[in-house]
Amino acid sequence: MTEEFMGYQRPKGKVGIRNKIVILPSVVCVNNVATQIANKVENGIALPHPLGCGQFGPDFSYTSKTLSGLAINPNVYGVIVVGLGCENLTSKFLGRQVKRAKKPVEFFDVQDIQGGTIAAIEQGIKFGQKMSAEAAELKREPFDFSHLVLGLECGGSDSISGITANPVVGIVSDRIVEIGGTSILPEFTEWIGTEHLLIKRLIDEKGKEKIQSTLKRYLDNTMKSGIDFRGVQPTPGNIAGGLSTIEEKSLGTIAKAGKAPIQGVVDYSEPPKNKGLWLMTEPGLDVESMTGLAAAGAQIIIMTTGRGSPTGNPIAPVIKICGNPKSCYYMRCNIDVDASSMITEDKTIDSVAEILWNKLKTVCNGELTQAEILGFNDIAIWRAMNFPFSALKL
Repeated sequence: MTEEFMGYQRPKGKVGIRNKIVILPSVVCVNNVATQIANKVENGIALPHPLGCGQFGPDFSYTSKTLSGLAINPNVYGVIVVGLGCENLTSKFLGRQVKRAKKPVEFFDVQDIQGGTIAAIEQGIKFGQKMSAEAAELKREPFDFSHLVLGLECGGSDSISGITANPVVGIVSDRIVEIGGTSILPEFTEWIGTEHLLIKRLIDEKGKEKIQSTLKRYLDNTMKSGIDFRGVQPTPGNIAGGLSTIEEKSLGTIAKAGKAPIQGVVDYSEPPKNKGLWLMTEPGLDVESMTGLAAAGAQIIIMTTGRGSPTGNPIAPVIKICGNPKSCYYMRCNIDVDASSMITEDKTIDSVAEILWNKLKTVCNGELTQAEILGFNDIAIWRAMNFPFSALKL
């Protein structure tokens, strides 16, 4: 019997597990306007960010692609784009991107409204409350898991992560792929030392070259910048948690991707081209990474954390799984699945994977994650031009 979850039908065959109204500022200058609108709209969520003006090249591309991707994620019913009116990433541009996805959308600029921000907030609330009422009419329907896009993330990793939580996630990722769904592994700086293992699993020759060339450019550019990558990865927190080398950290990272064949490599915020397991190039910083996953269409993210992390995402629910007994106790209000029983009670990887699978199903059916309950709605957009990257060929 096919396993199902209860979701919301979206245009173009997409399925959401949440029913949000996004208030999207096109530029930092109107973050407060967007937030005040969202506060008055049922299921409204603002996406404040520090960008949108004076950007060019890769930075402009990443910002526009990421904000558009977040807005058209299947977990979003409708979008209100608020602009100022003098920025280069305009509300009109973002509004048109949303319109192409066949979602309800309204967009306007504060400078075009008599009455300034006060009138703009009133306008946005009016649009938002109308959309919210429409969204409330939708009912959940049964869908199989082939409609799911799962993001795979880790943060605050320790020496226990790679032998507990990460391989547990790998089993769940394989299960999603086996039943026709999609899974995405980001964090390309944490593939270093294990790239040969990923390349063996790639079915796309272009993907193999992309992994090698991207990592080579990254390492070459850090050296030219006078940066010793060994002083950056593993991070101080990783080292305090017992990780000794980037290779050790990378082995844990790729364990989240299980054993499925890898279809190919997508850029930051880029949706996978078809079903199956995909890799995503991005810098491996938790919040930036999960923002990219949600912008690529992931309706849900599983994040492993050895030392404990409270972060979440405003669009895609984040399930936290931890295998460190101390972290599970100290940060129990932030952890959804306690995998430390593999150490304290000799539970098997498969038995904990079944617990995680059941948690995944209940969250898809509407149960809130700890990050959602506590209100962690974090986004950060990757700024490639501020990273030793021209590692990425854009």
